[in-house]
Amino acid sequence: MVLTLFVGVWEGPIAIVFRVFTDKGPNVLVAANYLPSPWCYLVAVAAATIAFAVIAVLETRRKKAMSAAG
Repeated sequence: MVLTLFVGVWEGPIAIVFRVFTDKGPNVLVAANYLPSPWCYLVAVAAATIAFAVIAVLETRRKKAMSAAG
């Protein structure tokens, strides 16, 4: 879950912050910034949305497993 959160945050909001507020070029952590202007923002938002959806599913499954075990 932590890895998913990290990827979601770095490819989502942080990629947009780097694109809008800094003059740094794209790198591995903000790969969405390799895309041209409107697409980089859409990919960043999609990456964050998918990551947070995966985290929600993992958390739900964890809670079910914990309630069944105890």
